[in-house]
Amino acid sequence: MGIHYDYKSTRGAKSMEKQAKREKKLAERRAKKQAKSGIAEKTEKENTIPLDTVITLDHLTNPDKK
Repeated sequence: MGIHYDYKSTRGAKSMEKQAKREKKLAERRAKKQAKSGIAEKTEKENTIPLDTVITLDHLTNPDKK
């Protein structure tokens, strides 16, 4: 009898806990995805040559320049 009596009185609290847990997981996924995409964007920007510069043989063959 204890299970049935307790169900309705704790139903609201349990649903709030589940909702908080879902939101926490979603926030973690979003943060992880943003961090992952932020790293990819930074590395891509570092390795590119600006569009307004002329690409010469020196740009392609000189290992000291970055």
